[in-house]
Amino acid sequence: MARVYNFSAGPGTLPVEVLETAQADLLDWHGTGMSVMEMSHRGDAFVSIAEKATADLRKLLDVPEGYSVLFLQGGAAGQFAGVPLNLMGDAGRADYIVTGNWGKKAVKEAGKYGDAQVAATGEADAFTRIPPRADWQLRDDAAYVHYTPNETIQGVEFPEVPDVGDTPLVADMSSSFLSQPVDVSKFGVIYAGAQKNAGPAGVTMVIVRDELMGRANAQTPMVLDYKQQADADSMLNTPPCFAWYMCGLTFEWILANGGVEGMAERNARKARKLYDFIDGSDFYRNPVAPEARSRMNVPFLLADDSLDKTFLAQAEEAGLSTLKGHRSVGGMRASIYNAMPEAGVDALIDFMRGFEKDNG
Repeated sequence: MARVYNFSAGPGTLPVEVLETAQADLLDWHGTGMSVMEMSHRGDAFVSIAEKATADLRKLLDVPEGYSVLFLQGGAAGQFAGVPLNLMGDAGRADYIVTGNWGKKAVKEAGKYGDAQVAATGEADAFTRIPPRADWQLRDDAAYVHYTPNETIQGVEFPEVPDVGDTPLVADMSSSFLSQPVDVSKFGVIYAGAQKNAGPAGVTMVIVRDELMGRANAQTPMVLDYKQQADADSMLNTPPCFAWYMCGLTFEWILANGGVEGMAERNARKARKLYDFIDGSDFYRNPVAPEARSRMNVPFLLADDSLDKTFLAQAEEAGLSTLKGHRSVGGMRASIYNAMPEAGVDALIDFMRGFEKDNG
């Protein structure tokens, strides 16, 4: 069997070592005689899996005391509702910094539950740059400020954590989670779907400052109530057991490969190679302002878009899969998450070089 280099934006590629471990464990996890998919979430075996995964995630991000780590269902999109339902409280208002499609979806959903204001947006620039901090219209009485550190579709990434004063900062880190160190103490809530850097689709990690819990309104579904989930160790109902287990294996893989510091070094090197090649070519172009370019998702356009279908077909034949850009942006997109080996980026650059030679 020959594995392709999978550049999908999500679900993204997983480490081969993680898949091999899961394969070996599939029928019999550690002598229990059953798969993780079959065991009770309240039994000792799965509780040990859950506890280790939680401890490893806390270690990876150096999560301080006073924060709870939750493993929930509903995807990051579920947290578009979960965040306002838990945090808006009496204030009833929140500010959103919108730098791409996911930020737009988040503020639209939050608007169902209170006054969700677009405090800044990059839409006028086609989401190719971060709105200048001086232009943000933040309200002193907002319950929180929400932003998306990395926009998967547009390939725009904040170069640093924004300063929003004493207002709790909320981040949808789905596509940059565990890709580099982060100071958790700067955030009120961090949430992330697993299917980019942390595991398969089906589980969402939520890291929440304890003092922000217990504010959910009476209409908040119990499965979205942070306090109820924290009190139940994320087992208020049957959790996504297999996805949680797979995340635990991925956390072990990250720890064994230098932790988030090691991921950051490798991710920076991969991104630099690809952007340097694109910038040095007249055949390819990246539309994002250099200071806002994502390390995780690299969109690029061909000088002649009539060649797009040919490029994609030949790339697939060369074992370079899922490079088609999002329909709202067009062109191509290479997602180079933690598990994408550097050899995959090298293979993509070699292919792009050859395609330019043949068609430029």
